[in-house]
Amino acid sequence: MTSFNASRWLPGGHSQTLYSPLFRSELPLARERERLTLRDGDFLDLDWYGRCDNDTPCIILLHGLTGSSSSRYILGQQKALALKGWQSVAVNWRGCSGEPNRLARGYHSGVSEDLAEVIDVLSARRPAQPLAAVGYSLGGNVLLKYLGEQGGASPLKAAAAVSVPFRLEHSAERIRQGMSKIYQARFLRELRHYMADKRQRFAIHGDPDEYAKLLSLGSLKRITTLWEFDERVTAPLHGFSSAAEYYQRCSSLYFLSSINVPTLIIQAQDDPFLYPESSPDPQSLPSHVALEFHHQGGHVGFIGTVSGTACD
Repeated sequence: MTSFNASRWLPGGHSQTLYSPLFRSELPLARERERLTLRDGDFLDLDWYGRCDNDTPCIILLHGLTGSSSSRYILGQQKALALKGWQSVAVNWRGCSGEPNRLARGYHSGVSEDLAEVIDVLSARRPAQPLAAVGYSLGGNVLLKYLGEQGGASPLKAAAAVSVPFRLEHSAERIRQGMSKIYQARFLRELRHYMADKRQRFAIHGDPDEYAKLLSLGSLKRITTLWEFDERVTAPLHGFSSAAEYYQRCSSLYFLSSINVPTLIIQAQDDPFLYPESSPDPQSLPSHVALEFHHQGGHVGFIGTVSGTACD
C-alpha cells in the first residue's frame, strides 16, 4: 500500500473534503475542447491537455456528481499529468460542460455506456496510443462498472478510482446523516438549478417530446434528499422503475469481480459520503485489482503533508 499521511492542518474527513473546492487555487489551463456526438444524437464535451503522439499515454478523467472538467481536482490532475509528459482528456458528463445536453436524460452513477463510447472512439482514433482512465466519486463508480461489464474486452491498459460509492443506496443514506447533510444540501441545490436551467432552455430551443419528459417530473422544490431526487428524476429519466432499482443495477460493487484490467482503488475511512463497510473485502477482489484504504483523506481530498496539495 502507498503511504499517505494526511496534513496536520487538515484533520478529519470534512476538512480534507472541503479544502479543494473552497480553497484550492484555480488553474487556468489552455485546453482544447472537442464535442463528441453520441450514437443517440446527444453529445459530450471533452477537454484535452498535454502533448499528443502515439507513444504518449492518454489518461481519461471522469468527474463526480455536479462536477465538470473544470473541477479543481480534475484541473490539478491534468496539470500533474502534463508535467509527466502525458496527455489527458477530461470528460464532461451530459449537461455538465456549461450547456444543457440535447435529451431529457442526463448522467448518473451508472452511465458506463457513455464512457464506453468515449473509449471506443479514442481507441479507434489512435490504436497505438496507451489509454488509461481515472474516475472520482461518481466517475469512479462509472469506471469500475464499465470495467466489470467489459471484462477483458476493454482497450484500457490501467485504471484508478478514488472515493467510490460502491453501494449507491448506502451513499444515499450516509449523506443524510450528521454534518454530511451539508453536502446533500449543496448537491440538491446544484441539481435543482441544473434541471431548472434545462427546462428553461428546452422550452425555447428543445425538442417538444424531450421537453414534455422534463415537465412530467413536476416540481422539484420539495425534494429534500438525494434518494428523493433519484426516485423522482434519475430513475424515470433513465429507464429505471425506482431509485432502488437504479442503485441495485448501477452500484459498482457488483461488477468488481469481472474486472480484468490493472486497477487501483483509493478510499478513506473518514469519507463523510461513504460507510467504510460498503467497500469490498480486499481478499475478494481479483488479483489485479488493488484497494488502498487509508485512515484519512475525506472524499476526493487526500491532502498530504509533503507538498500540502491534493494528491489527486
